[in-house]
Amino acid sequence: MAWNNVLCMYYSRTGNTKRAMEEIARSLNAELVELSDGVDRSGTKGWLRSGLDAVRRSSPKVQFKTKWPLSDYRLVIVGTPVWAGRCSAPVRGFLKQNGRDIRNAAYVATRGSEDKNEEVFQQMDLYTPCGHRAAVSLRVGSVGWEFWQEDFVRQAREFLKEGRWQPPAEN
Repeated sequence: MAWNNVLCMYYSRTGNTKRAMEEIARSLNAELVELSDGVDRSGTKGWLRSGLDAVRRSSPKVQFKTKWPLSDYRLVIVGTPVWAGRCSAPVRGFLKQNGRDIRNAAYVATRGSEDKNEEVFQQMDLYTPCGHRAAVSLRVGSVGWEFWQEDFVRQAREFLKEGRWQPPAEN
């Protein structure tokens, strides 16, 4: 087991969060895993359903497959689109079901509005006892997208260099 493992997990309805997480995973040489809740969220009907799920704070069961248990990763970066000022329902479901297993978290939120929706990070922390080490809110199509994404990667690298993370005890 390599103790410097980084995991990038995300949900993406339109592909924007996927693109951001692919770039971050590539920059950090991280494992990339997509979350799925098995719900068709495409088109206008899917957009409406997604917004309603966010407002209701739905937490669907999600499927994912990682190389190791979540607690074995040095850093888990969770990517989510912002839906109605909240994290996506699939990400909320993932964090509610698995957040306690994450030792160090970082968050990436993608949004379409001018509002940074940084309260989404505190919403996600409700399900992740460790809180987050870094976070970034990226606006789709913004000229600042690359700058803020690179700044996030820099923050993640700094955290990983600090070496404060300890591997789980052997059973």
